[in-house]
Amino acid sequence: MSLLLIDLFHAQDSLNVKSSKTKIVAFSPSKNVKNVNGLLFKYFDEEGENFKPKKVNGLGMGVNFIGVFFPAMMLFSLPEANKWNFESEGIADKEKMNKINGMQLSLINMEPTITNGLEFNISGNIGSHAVTNGVAISPILNIHDEMKGVSVATLANVGKKCRGLQIGIFNKCDDFRGVQIGWWNENEKRKLPLINWNFKAKKTKKS
Repeated sequence: MSLLLIDLFHAQDSLNVKSSKTKIVAFSPSKNVKNVNGLLFKYFDEEGENFKPKKVNGLGMGVNFIGVFFPAMMLFSLPEANKWNFESEGIADKEKMNKINGMQLSLINMEPTITNGLEFNISGNIGSHAVTNGVAISPILNIHDEMKGVSVATLANVGKKCRGLQIGIFNKCDDFRGVQIGWWNENEKRKLPLINWNFKAKKTKKS
């Protein structure tokens, strides 16, 4: 009986090691994928307690086809872009986010993701937390909790905490350090057309 129990525990440990083994090609959502050195195909793994973050050294490719229809939806919400904010959003828990070291290439990204490198999303990051350290490019819009580097979008760049450069028709960031270039630009210090900037933290009033 003792030998049988030892064999069962050993088999369980072997399964756990196998499930956490680094993959070359993997898919998300998946409960058995944790580390990928190569290519991760992402569809939509809903953020929450059951979300299993993954570390990717290589390419994260989002294939959620909602991104094909999103540009048409943007035509209705873009006039209200100046009202977009993150006041109702909690602070992103980076330990519960995918981490991509390399490139993220997506139709639309709907998984909480940290990208260290190049991010190219057709329809941006929607419905989930997003942190990018590097360059973010989109022909529609970029939405980030945090952005360090360069954010370029045809229509809009919107962020909660930004450090670097925003280029687009409409640029907005609640906590901004750097330069904004576009038709209309907003940060915590001022609102200006064409070019805006801020390099100092906002002074808090003493009570």
